[in-house]
Amino acid sequence: MPTLSQQQPEPPRPEPHKARRMAESFGVDAERYDRARPGYPDALVQQIITLSPGPGILDVGCGTGIEARQFLAAGCDVLGVEPDARMAEFARRTGVEVEVTTFEDWDAAGRTFDAVVAGQSWHWVDPVAGPAKAARVLRPGGLLAVFAHAYEPPPPVAEAFAAVFGKVVPGSPLNAGRPGPAQDLYQAMFATFADGIRKTAGFGEPEQWRFDWERYYSRDDWLDLLPTTGALTQLPPDRLAEVLDGVGAAIDAIGGGFTMACTTMATTASLNP
Repeated sequence: MPTLSQQQPEPPRPEPHKARRMAESFGVDAERYDRARPGYPDALVQQIITLSPGPGILDVGCGTGIEARQFLAAGCDVLGVEPDARMAEFARRTGVEVEVTTFEDWDAAGRTFDAVVAGQSWHWVDPVAGPAKAARVLRPGGLLAVFAHAYEPPPPVAEAFAAVFGKVVPGSPLNAGRPGPAQDLYQAMFATFADGIRKTAGFGEPEQWRFDWERYYSRDDWLDLLPTTGALTQLPPDRLAEVLDGVGAAIDAIGGGFTMACTTMATTASLNP
């Protein structure tokens, strides 16, 4: 999840869509990614379906197919677009049709869709080209819906991660001071998404949705999830093990697990008929 120092001046606005090495690093362990990453609230999926003019879904940055399978289970027709061939291959094995490319380079070949969705992936898409391409491939009245989870573990776990990560990867920009609350950071990110949509001709005024939920994580569950995050996907095994050992000790110290409050945020906009 993105971080921003509260102790230093705000740095220049990041451009994650240009960080292709990180964006295409999540497939290093696609099976773990699919196993450990949480799905999306059923209410979000149903609201997208309700507001779409039909069942045709284009899933941008579909990864291993986590949200794609939820839409398939709800009766939709889903096509995924995914730049990482390893993630795409996993998704195909679970029944998701996927084309391997970035959204910006993807050839729609005249196809159109009732909804363009992006779960935990829109920040990897060019903020200008992305909404413009979505507008071109949506049918009249079609919906663009981009969404992601905002969550943070209890302070002892977060502080242990910061300490050991700072030791293992001292030059990382993620070490630049204490990060702000996850929901505040994601709120700013989704406001940026909405600005990009507003600048694209054809869309109505963007809306923001939120869905609050909780999940219990055991020590093993959390240590399974951590290596799927962007800060850790590129670490060599010995450094990754050091980070996980430090975080695991902190979880042990608070009883071996924790219940985490999570929020799924979304920015949506309909294409004018």
